[in-house]
Amino acid sequence: MVTQTMQDMPLRQATADDAAAIRTLTRAAYAKWVSLIGREPRPMTADYDKAVHDHRFDLLEIDGKLAALIETVIQADHLVIENIAVDPSYQGHGIGRRLIAHAEQFAASSGLAEVRLYTNQRFAENIRLYIKLGYRINREEMIGDGIAVHMNKHLLST
Repeated sequence: MVTQTMQDMPLRQATADDAAAIRTLTRAAYAKWVSLIGREPRPMTADYDKAVHDHRFDLLEIDGKLAALIETVIQADHLVIENIAVDPSYQGHGIGRRLIAHAEQFAASSGLAEVRLYTNQRFAENIRLYIKLGYRINREEMIGDGIAVHMNKHLLST
């Protein structure tokens, strides 16, 4: 149960010490997809010791527990959302939306006018959410035994 309001839940940037907790949270968040696609989704098998060094992770803790994260990568002209993971016990409370909004604000404050992300074509509920938040499908790409749906959103310049 979420006992804090969204405004009371500050995000903090991850450090190398957070890699194990990031791995644990991500594996729990993505476990529901294993039976759907017949394998572990890529975020479940990522090297988070390396990723924490190479990418930005913003973490959300609720009541002292890691509840969610967003992993982003700055490119020359856009921000890539590499991973969004919300602990199953906190899913459905708008935390994913908050993390996406945070990434969009981060992109804008970094002078970037576009956010990109991708997801598995079979993760229909994720695609619906991203479309609801203003993302559009750019292309689909065969990757291994699945199809990646690439999406983007152009941010309004201020």
